[in-house]
Amino acid sequence: MRVNEQIKDVVRPAFRISIMALNAILLARRAGDAARGFGVLSGELRRFAGELSQNMEALRQLTATSVIAVTALVKDGRYLAIIDRVGQPDGAIGEQVEQVRLRQQRANERRLGELKQMRSALAQLVGDLRPLVQLGIVLARLARVEAAYGGAFAQSLTQVSAEFSRTIEQIEAALVGLTKATEGARG
Repeated sequence: MRVNEQIKDVVRPAFRISIMALNAILLARRAGDAARGFGVLSGELRRFAGELSQNMEALRQLTATSVIAVTALVKDGRYLAIIDRVGQPDGAIGEQVEQVRLRQQRANERRLGELKQMRSALAQLVGDLRPLVQLGIVLARLARVEAAYGGAFAQSLTQVSAEFSRTIEQIEAALVGLTKATEGARG
């Protein structure tokens, strides 16, 4: 499914940020007081990556549930088509077939409603990720500013902050793809 691939396109860079942030925290400790702000921002970026990963897991689970619901809906549609092809027998069997058909139609209507809710929740979750990614962008920019105060480690810290920025840009691009994949899901 296309959404699952786009989720992976967010999860991979989020994992990278988490590892980079851990390394950046250690580098900031080595740099001492001059890089204390950079270390704090690296910790925040690590928390950002963790929160992003949690949201992606929720999105993945919701997507999987949606796929299961669609599969059940298709299966039930095929079942109804078979009943319609068989036709309406006479007598008690005909009444039973009609009862089964009506139950199946009600189940389909219920599933369609559930699926609409899931699609709406999916679109909402993706929409709610935008402010989180914007926070990551701000943190990466602040890390770049703080890197300049890193003394002898300023160049290394600047390289790390640039990598933070590039990685978050990848996440932002993947989020645009997720948004496109889920647009119209609210309706």
